[in-house]
Amino acid sequence: MESLHVYHNSYLIILVFLALGLLLPIVALTAGRLLRPHKPSKAKQTTYESGIDPFQDARVQFHVQYYMFALMFVIFDVETVFLYPWAVAFDSLGAFALIEMLIFIVMLLIGLIYAWKKKVLRWS
Repeated sequence: MESLHVYHNSYLIILVFLALGLLLPIVALTAGRLLRPHKPSKAKQTTYESGIDPFQDARVQFHVQYYMFALMFVIFDVETVFLYPWAVAFDSLGAFALIEMLIFIVMLLIGLIYAWKKKVLRWS
């Protein structure tokens, strides 16, 4: 009977945090909308470029290569995020975790080799 009470308290805490997580941004944004002055002007609607008047279109097209390099960076950055805790707790994890991490690294290497073969990493 006492264990049911513990579960109800856990759900209550989750509901309180969920309600706060939804209510606080709504209240803050609504209060900001009500309290701020609303005086639109032509100067306020222009693009801000560090105090300099804009002199060309702000929509500049980038090559896909920049995005591919950024994506590859994110993938291998996430890999290091997963490798660090594993390396810290390596002694207590055992051989099973070693095999899992080797599979993870091999999958990333396969992705890197695939990107290399497709010449995604070529800078022209």
